[in-house]
Amino acid sequence: MSARLRFAVSCAVVFLVLGALVLAGVWLVVRSNLEYRTDLLMPTCTQEGFCRNDPLYEVARRQAMRVRAAYQRDTLKAVRDVGALVVVAGAAGAFGLGWRTAGWVLRPLRRMTETARQVAQSHDLTERIAYEGPREEVKELADTFDTMLGRLARSFDAQRKFVANASHELRTPLTINRTLVDVAVRRPDATDDVKRLGESLLLVNARHERLIDGLLALAEGEQAVLDRRPFDLTDVAEHVLDQAAAEAAEREVTIHRLLDPAPTTGEAVLVERLVQNLLENAIRHNHPKGEVWVSTRRRAERVELVVANTGLPVPAYEIETIFEPFRRLHGDRLRSDRGSGLGLSIVKVIAEAHGGTVTGWPREEGGLTITVELPVDPAA
Repeated sequence: MSARLRFAVSCAVVFLVLGALVLAGVWLVVRSNLEYRTDLLMPTCTQEGFCRNDPLYEVARRQAMRVRAAYQRDTLKAVRDVGALVVVAGAAGAFGLGWRTAGWVLRPLRRMTETARQVAQSHDLTERIAYEGPREEVKELADTFDTMLGRLARSFDAQRKFVANASHELRTPLTINRTLVDVAVRRPDATDDVKRLGESLLLVNARHERLIDGLLALAEGEQAVLDRRPFDLTDVAEHVLDQAAAEAAEREVTIHRLLDPAPTTGEAVLVERLVQNLLENAIRHNHPKGEVWVSTRRRAERVELVVANTGLPVPAYEIETIFEPFRRLHGDRLRSDRGSGLGLSIVKVIAEAHGGTVTGWPREEGGLTITVELPVDPAA
């Protein structure tokens, strides 16, 4: 029930209760005034010479009492019926008046709600309510909301600048390290120990590069999707599958694809990273001669991407934890070729940024099945 409807109903209920109390009071007063009065109907003698025990007087008194009783009954019934109609009509009027009054009072709040909805949908933090009116509660709330939007805008700008600077500052030294180690390993006079050390350093460096890329992707994925453009999830999946074919062949993993049209909207680059992480996870956390199944389809108002793979058995109680950053299954924390533990976390934040969901469950034969659902393109 909306606040406007609650206010109107409250007005109607208050009027109904007060009207019922007033009607009951009027009914009691009228009833009291029409009660039998012995000083009028039972005098000792009248001025005309009729006395209490006179037969003619008793006939007249009983007739007067019947008239009084009928008049009292009809009058009280009229007071009750007419009063009830007036109270009900007044309650309806109070409901209508309360509805219009609430609409007038809540008009600034509706404007605030509309502005907040526009900010949530467009992610444009430059929008402001800019309410102009007397200095009262609604204006204070609107000004507080504008102040909050300003702080959020500054915070997001600072975060975007930090991500851009971190991307440069963190990648540059790793790139230099990789180049220096690669040059040292390729020198003609490099000993076998130096080459082995260089290869180990290159593996560690590659792991750090993937870790930084994953952290940056995680930060970017948590940002709101600003530019929602239509695209087909099937096209993205086909592109990622073609890129992953070489790694799958190297690891002796067979990929099966069943790609049906799945139109959606969002940032295709981020969704490509989502599909890439899922496919890399399915290939690298597999065993030789293993298999991977990738499918896309549309289901009612959602599109669905399903990636399943063979591999080691996964306990059901660990399914929720694998979507947390730096969580790995089977205690695998040192294998740099299997990632940094951010892949599924990035999948989750990208899906949520697009208004979607990610679910997973273990396969009985071993491995995982991950399902990503995204909103369908309304124009499709």
